[in-house]
Amino acid sequence: MGKLLEKELESVGIRLNRSKPNIYFKPKKGGGLSYNSMVPLTMCSEKLVQLILHEYKIFNAEVLFREDSTPDDFIDVIVGNRVYMPCLYVYNKVDQISIEEVDRLAHEPHSVVISCGMKLNLDYLLERLWEYLALICLYTKKRGERPDFSDAIIMRRGASVEHVCHRIHRTLASQFKYALVWGTSTKFDPQRVGLTHIMEHEDVIQIVKK
Repeated sequence: MGKLLEKELESVGIRLNRSKPNIYFKPKKGGGLSYNSMVPLTMCSEKLVQLILHEYKIFNAEVLFREDSTPDDFIDVIVGNRVYMPCLYVYNKVDQISIEEVDRLAHEPHSVVISCGMKLNLDYLLERLWEYLALICLYTKKRGERPDFSDAIIMRRGASVEHVCHRIHRTLASQFKYALVWGTSTKFDPQRVGLTHIMEHEDVIQIVKK
């Protein structure tokens, strides 16, 4: 079933557990094909690249391979509307199969084995979900008070202080003066930061308004 779903998603342009091919591609108005590679290519050649481009009625372009990519990877770059996303395969009811089968499934890429009925491995599943969804947990602090660890703010990895302001209240960023941050994103605790500071998991933030 998993492989069938993968093929269905592949056919509509969704690429699971793959990153965007590191290929520079830019159509031009003239000058023919400018083809270069920074690494040895085992699956593509200049002739094949030219044939693929001609299939898409492209006769003038700059192409630079920064990694050893497949022809399908190159087509994905030309089309330009592919979606790359992480996927985690979760196998439930592992208490009803053999230890050997559990071990086999657990060693499959991007896979977690669990048993909801017996509450087996659920903590590990939660960890992997946070990892695959690229989520971080942040805590707020008011001046003169302890951090509020009972009410976390959930953000995407890479969120800035400005994103946190917008999450708390839509007008907070316009009233922002500076923030004090405690945690792994700072060089010392607390560190005074601006709106562009990138937050990390379990940071504590105190926002000071104008």
